[in-house]
Amino acid sequence: MAQIEYIAFVKRDCETCKMVAAVLGALKQDVQVTIYSQDDPTFPESTGGAKDDTALEQSWRHNITIVPTVIQLTDSTETSRTEGWERADWERLCGPLREASALPEFRPGCGSRSTEPGMPERLSLRYGGLNLAARAIEVVEDADPMEVAFERGWTDGLPIVPPTDLRVARMLAGTTRRPDEIIGEIPPNLSTCTVEKAAINAVMAGCKPEYFPVVLGVIEAALRPEFSMHGLLCTLWFSGPVVIVNGPVTRRIGMNSGGNALGQGNRANATIGRALQLVIRNVGGGIPGEIDRSVLGNPGKYTFCFAEDESDPNWTPLNVARGAAPGSSSATLFHGDGVQGIQSWSARTPEELCRSLAASLWGVCHPKLAGWSGAILVLCPEHYEMFRAEGWRRTDVEAGLHTALRRPGKDLIAGAQGIAEGIDPARADEMVDKFNDGYLLIVRAGGRGGGISAAIGGWTGHRKTADVQIVTQEIKQ
Repeated sequence: MAQIEYIAFVKRDCETCKMVAAVLGALKQDVQVTIYSQDDPTFPESTGGAKDDTALEQSWRHNITIVPTVIQLTDSTETSRTEGWERADWERLCGPLREASALPEFRPGCGSRSTEPGMPERLSLRYGGLNLAARAIEVVEDADPMEVAFERGWTDGLPIVPPTDLRVARMLAGTTRRPDEIIGEIPPNLSTCTVEKAAINAVMAGCKPEYFPVVLGVIEAALRPEFSMHGLLCTLWFSGPVVIVNGPVTRRIGMNSGGNALGQGNRANATIGRALQLVIRNVGGGIPGEIDRSVLGNPGKYTFCFAEDESDPNWTPLNVARGAAPGSSSATLFHGDGVQGIQSWSARTPEELCRSLAASLWGVCHPKLAGWSGAILVLCPEHYEMFRAEGWRRTDVEAGLHTALRRPGKDLIAGAQGIAEGIDPARADEMVDKFNDGYLLIVRAGGRGGGISAAIGGWTGHRKTADVQIVTQEIKQ
């Protein structure tokens, strides 16, 4: 015959638990009930007290989220449970109840102490639900963990957040992916990167757990062979990864696509890009002055990450234009340099504005080099409004810029205008495009106040379009 018993979880600091105390006392006289108290083992007095669960081990092992909770066990295996107080549900579980006639039909319970902020991660670490694989680094009591990070070469030159077990556990709670899942091999050393290692570096970068799915998507994008992260790391050029994020996730985590979107001040923008750079450094061994041979570099190699402004439903977001499903969240990675401002206050038509923007874009890499690098045009609200007012959509802007970015080959060939730099003289009779197809990205961002857009130049590796490509990666939870 099956053996049926019950366990109940309560806490004194819960009005509903106090209300049902007499019911539990009567129930304990009729059936086998083990009661656990999360905050005071002398409660409920009507049952003679409870087993001490102030350490919350039993609450964690039984996945308690609400108190009171009553669980029915059949031969020591859970078969049913009820949370809070609902008389019909308790009677379904336990049979007729004495001391319940004066109680209301329903009363919601209270949150379990095991679900308080930070507690699930603490309990998981304490009771074996999460076993971190990374080697722990012991820091002596009087040592500064941030100074230790500097001395051991774990930082990009800025202070990091010490990645304690609890902080890493909280970061891992931001995704449904297993800590031991392998994301890929990080160049240049091709060291295996797990979700846990990514979490450690996300903590060091200052990310919140809700940013972590974006960090994972960005890392996956950087590891796609066509992005050529190894080549980007080794180049003498200025470039590093530029991250553009689209979709609902940008609003959910509070990314900046408005004023100062390319600058400081937004935690998500700043730390997501930095997390990628720290993974490349700490997991892959990409150290400046060693494998990273950039002649000058650029400040974006600390972090360069922002969101696109998607406030106008008539504008096709960048990720959708690149093949992502509408409404999805994605990260697009571009091999980018610094920011070149483009002032264009006098243009009055879309065509005139295209010519003005194109004149500045021709300066990317070198004014006489075509097809050598890509670019991002960050279109400010005033410039976008000029296009929008005339009914121009993304495809119209792209077409207008393509036309404006064509120049006679005779002006660009090596030696023309007394400048040795230039394209092959055999192309003197052609009309030449500045950028290879697909290597000019148009992104809406910025604050209002002036006709000031921006060009972000690209890596000279873009001339090898078969080998080096811009990538867009879906962000998953």
